[in-house]
Amino acid sequence: MNQSQINLKNDGIYSLFIKIAIPSSIGTIFQNLYSVIDSIFAGQMISESALAAIGQIFPIYFIIIALGVGLSIGTTSLIANSIGKNNIENSGKIFSQSFILSILVSIVITTLGLYFSPSIISSINNDKETLELSLKYIHIIFFGSIFIFILMSINSSLSAQGDTKSYRNVLIFSFFLNIFLNPILISGKIFSFQLISPLGIQGIAYATIISQFVGIFYLFIKLTKTSIYSYVKLTIIPNFLIMNNILSQGIPASIGMMMIAVGSYILIYFVGFFGVEAIAGYTSAGRYEQLFFLPLLGLSTATVTIVGQNFGAKQYQRVIETYKKGIKVGVIILSLFGLLIFFSAEIAMNLFTNNEDVKKYGSDYLKISALMFPAFPFFFIGNATFQGLKRAIIVMYMAILRFVLIPFILISLIFYQIGENYNFIFFALAVMHWTIGLIYFYYCNKKYKNILN
Repeated sequence: MNQSQINLKNDGIYSLFIKIAIPSSIGTIFQNLYSVIDSIFAGQMISESALAAIGQIFPIYFIIIALGVGLSIGTTSLIANSIGKNNIENSGKIFSQSFILSILVSIVITTLGLYFSPSIISSINNDKETLELSLKYIHIIFFGSIFIFILMSINSSLSAQGDTKSYRNVLIFSFFLNIFLNPILISGKIFSFQLISPLGIQGIAYATIISQFVGIFYLFIKLTKTSIYSYVKLTIIPNFLIMNNILSQGIPASIGMMMIAVGSYILIYFVGFFGVEAIAGYTSAGRYEQLFFLPLLGLSTATVTIVGQNFGAKQYQRVIETYKKGIKVGVIILSLFGLLIFFSAEIAMNLFTNNEDVKKYGSDYLKISALMFPAFPFFFIGNATFQGLKRAIIVMYMAILRFVLIPFILISLIFYQIGENYNFIFFALAVMHWTIGLIYFYYCNKKYKNILN
């Protein structure tokens, strides 16, 4: 990356959003298309049970992603802050320790995941076929999680310098590699030639891990061309001070993202009362819905990076400007996407299945979800700004409230006081998101001023 092409401390905010958010969004589109494609292959090439199996392990899979993203956010904000202070040597040291942490965390999460995943999945759905398929898939993902963590660690160092294009390129290539590998590994065939024994749902998991593994080499080459690489020392000796700094930012961010997984578990648990078709419909619709969050995720990545460097450089007015413009852009984009989701709901569900019940559950959810879309930027951009300001603990508290405590209380009241109603669950969540979102917007404006003063 040519650093002269982007200056996070001087270029216009909207210009930086375009330079950073668009490549990040494009990359994340292909990253999330992974899960969409996996669901399509599971539903069309294997069975409805395989589709439900991939859907119901999402909370567990997301824990892996949450830990990786949390460490990545912690690393990105610290490296960006050091660059803002013109302390390039410290940036290289931070990445080196982040790399060690990635390996250690992957070992821990694999060990715990293999032990606890059977009981977690069986608590959602006791269908034996679906449980068996889920375990076959997630065990492979756990063993390959080391590649996911390393990939995110390397990307964090590039993202902190404003380079989101390299990861975009990896995700695009990996997406097409995944499409190529999925049918081969599921069936064991290339065209009519039997290459290996059919792997079924395990083939989908192997395709994902292989695709992640390939991307590591490309990102590492990109890292060697950056200003911080001369200070990178890939060592097994830990620097506990730096690790503690990374974890102090990364753990709250990870816990915050884990709350998404816990919240997803809660929702799937209650949706499970309506049967396997409801789980398949809701989870596959969720994969389609995720595609429309991607510009907002790209905008969040840009916000963390811009805020991090300008906070380090003590350019506080640009921090506030970044937040306000990020909210404005986010609300406009998500309003348009909400309309698109609403009107494309039935068409989208046809991609996943031919089962009418599954399609009905999925399309009903998408139409209600579309109503809450414009509220999401208040959370995403607010959280990203706090992360850039090294206040990840606030993001964690908000995630606990938004994804776990309030939804659990709300849905429990609906179930046990009003009755089991699939659609009413999501109407209540739409009202909740708008209410909390507006309160959080007011809180953020007050809190940022206090921090920067």
